[in-house]
Parts: sequence; C-alpha cells; structure tokens
Amino acid sequence: MHCRKSLGANEAIEALPIGRRIAFDARQGRLWVVCRRCERWNLTPFDERWEAIEQSERAFRDTRVRVSTENIGLARLADDTELVCIGAPQRPEFAAWRYGDQFGRRRVKAIATGVGITAAAGLIVSGAVASGVGLVALTPLLHMMNIVGFVSAVGMAQKPIDHPDGGRFMPIGNPRIIPSDRAAGWAIDIGYAAHYHGPDPTLRNGGYWGMQRRQEGKNELGRVQLHGADAVPLLRRLMPLINRGGARRTVINDGVSLIAQAGGPERFGQWAVGMRREWAAKSTFGDTGDLSAIPAAARLAFEMAINEEAERQALAGELASLERAWAEAEGIAVIADALLVPDTITAQLGRLKQR
Repeated sequence: MHCRKSLGANEAIEALPIGRRIAFDARQGRLWVVCRRCERWNLTPFDERWEAIEQSERAFRDTRVRVSTENIGLARLADDTELVCIGAPQRPEFAAWRYGDQFGRRRVKAIATGVGITAAAGLIVSGAVASGVGLVALTPLLHMMNIVGFVSAVGMAQKPIDHPDGGRFMPIGNPRIIPSDRAAGWAIDIGYAAHYHGPDPTLRNGGYWGMQRRQEGKNELGRVQLHGADAVPLLRRLMPLINRGGARRTVINDGVSLIAQAGGPERFGQWAVGMRREWAAKSTFGDTGDLSAIPAAARLAFEMAINEEAERQALAGELASLERAWAEAEGIAVIADALLVPDTITAQLGRLKQR
C-alpha cells in the first residue's frame, strides 16, 4: 500500500506467511503487516484475516520473549518474526507504536542526509576556493540542489492519478488545503498538474480541471481540486514526502492531540481548514494553505489522520459486504424454513405474532 518494497516472509503464521512484523487487534478484528523498510502498517484483506489473527494470538501467548504494557505487547518468535498485540490502548499509546518507528526512522535518515550534503558542499566550496574558482560560479550548482529538493518534496516523480470525474493527472505542484462547498468541507488544490486525456476528453471551466481548451494528444497544465475522501489516495502518497524529515516523539504526541481536538481522523481535514489563519499567524509564508508550510505537528497529524481514515473506509466497506451477505443468507434461511413447516403452523405463528 505504501513503499512497494518486499514485506518479507515468515514460517510462524501459516495463515499469513507474508511479513516479518505482524500487528493484530483481535477485539477490533484488524490485522496489519508492517513494512520493515518504511515502518508503515498495511491492513490485510478481510477474507484472509480471522484465521491469521487466531494463530497470531496463540503464538503471542506461547512465546516467552515478549515485552508488554497494559494494552500493547511485542513478541519475537523463533524465526525472528515479530508480533505486535494490540489490546485497548488510548490514541497516544497506539500512535506511539504505529507511527513512532516510521517518523523516527525518517528523522534519522534526514539528519544523515543533511550531514552528508553539508559535508559534500563543504568539500566542493573548499575545492573551488583552492582551485581559484569564485563562489559566484557555484551558484547554478546550489540552485540545482535546491530544485532537486523541491522536486522530491512535491512529488514530481509520482505516478499519474485517476480523477474521480474522469481523466488522469500527474501532481507536480505543492498541495494546498482549501475550503470546499461540498459536504466534506475541505479540498486539496494542486496548483499545477499535468493532465492526461483520452481520445475524447471533456473539460470544464473553473471546476475540477480549470482548463478552457482541448489539446488532443498532448499534456496540459492546470489546477486540480480533490474534495474530501477523493483526496485521500493523493495525500497518502504526498504526505510522507512532505513529512520526509520525520519528528521526535513529542511532536508526534502533539499531532495526536490535534487529531483529538478535531474530533477524530475523519474530521481533521475540515478542522484544519478552520485553523489556516491561526497557523498563518505563526508562519513566515502567510495564509497559503500549503501543506508543507503548516506546523510540523499538523503535518504529522494530517498523515496519521489520512491513514486511519483510509482504514476506516475499508472497514466500512467490509461491514457493508457482511450486511449484504447476511441479508442474502437470511432470505435463503426464511425460504428453507418455510419449506419444512406446514401451512397451519405458519398461520398459527402469524396470529400469535399479531397479538
């Protein structure tokens, strides 16, 4: 779902042989495979979940090599597979387990990268001075380094995204959060996006696309707005790039507090729109709505909220499927029961129900 790296394999959980770290919540019926590269949690398919949860719970109880708090435990099995058992944690405790590793690893990587770049720049400057090259001559190189950083931040190298109204686009501009007149109350605006059109594209003015002309067979640049849930797939790819610097545990906890202030992950986008002016007062860039310019805790909160909202939508879809299956099974059961009951008994039951 995230970095597309191999999740590894294990021999301990027969029903789920994929993954070296597995997290499970038997009470909520959730099962994740944690990527050891990016530390993000991947929710497993519903039909493969229950037997694996049962096996994971049994293996967790049977192992002696484990560390547990009141609500969350970590166990290492004989083949070095790690199991994370989720009980009934409060949001800060759950967030610390789920997001602490990935944000912490990003922070370490960012620091290491920064040290490397600084050292490389120092060597280039010192070498240039020793060779008699002026610092002005190095300006294009410094600009190029800034451009590379900007491109990686806004995700120019991302794959095209399908728009819910049709067509495809490649996000190449900074995402901004803006108010929306739709039910969600918030939207993500991409300042510049390359549009990919089919043989008969239909463009509308001032709406999602903001394009006023057709150019068949060519890419076009224009504005794209994704409202509410439609923005989730894009943000799940862009927020890790925006938050590539990671964070300390205290900043993560601040982000969790912001989600609580918003009233939950599903309300965070609308709440964040209302906070733009307050955040702008603390920013040197003003009220741009740029997600890379809002406070660090808010950026982390947005990523956490987007991930949990995506899972909530997936679970809601599972419940809808279960409800449809139950209705179908109930209908078949009513017909089957009626085939074995005499009409006189059915009539008597009807009279008793009316009483």
